[in-house]
Amino acid sequence: MNTADKHMTWDDALSWRQQVNGPLVFTNGCFDLLHPGHVAYLEAARSLGVALVVGLNSDASVQRLKGPSRPVQAEQNRARVLAGLAAVDGVVIFDQDTPIALIEYLTPDVHVKGGDYQVETLPETPVVQAYGGRVVVVPFVVGHGCTGIIDRIRGQHG
Repeated sequence: MNTADKHMTWDDALSWRQQVNGPLVFTNGCFDLLHPGHVAYLEAARSLGVALVVGLNSDASVQRLKGPSRPVQAEQNRARVLAGLAAVDGVVIFDQDTPIALIEYLTPDVHVKGGDYQVETLPETPVVQAYGGRVVVVPFVVGHGCTGIIDRIRGQHG
């Protein structure tokens, strides 16, 4: 599958999801500047099922969550980079501040978040558990983060 085929609309993702033979894993995020921590996180998520769909915050959603100077990269570029990773089987852009609507639409078997989250406090947890899915938190890779990278760049270049 080439990267263009991995970038899906919600309806494309649902049709594809219905053909997946085994546990579908879902994760989400802004993925503004892809770094080694993201790659490790996505590989860990993918290992929990037979396919991984990444819900990608739209540009408008990222701005609401991170501020007017974000994202650094446009949503189509972020989607293209994510789709180029072997661990990622599909990328779906969503405009809401949380992935709840997309999760309700796709009903993935496993919803994965990084180690800086807790299952008990995620707003998605009750939604996923209500239809019989499970929520997994994978370990955080220390020393990597978009905000830290951006702050270091701004510090060096004003």
